[in-house]
Amino acid sequence: MAMTIHCDIVSAESEIFSGLVELVVLTGSLGDLGITYGHAPLLTGLAPGPVRLKKQGGEEEVYYVSGGFLEVQPNLVTVLADTALRATDMDEAAAENAKKEAAAKLLSQSSEIDYSKAAIQLAEASAQLRALQAIRRNTRK
Repeated sequence: MAMTIHCDIVSAESEIFSGLVELVVLTGSLGDLGITYGHAPLLTGLAPGPVRLKKQGGEEEVYYVSGGFLEVQPNLVTVLADTALRATDMDEAAAENAKKEAAAKLLSQSSEIDYSKAAIQLAEASAQLRALQAIRRNTRK
């Protein structure tokens, strides 16, 4: 049996996951991270994207976070997300539309466009689509 660590994924609205995991894979502010039992304590910002959990027993789940913080303690991993979504709560068509709209805004020559807001919307929609693709890859296995 693999060593496990307790993981909590919490958004501003609610706790979305709490349980034992063998592995947590996500994107920190400086790159990809893999957290397992015995990882050194850590506090880092999170980039928008998928959070992949390998649960006790080998089952995998994928969530999406729009940013936030990761805290790793000796027996606990906590993902404090601005927004967190379960795979079943994600809408691929809506994410694709949001990505197209944000990209169109960025290409627009209008002075009324808030380019930084459009860039953030584009990044978040792209991250949601990456999470959905990761979910699809996991369900095909």
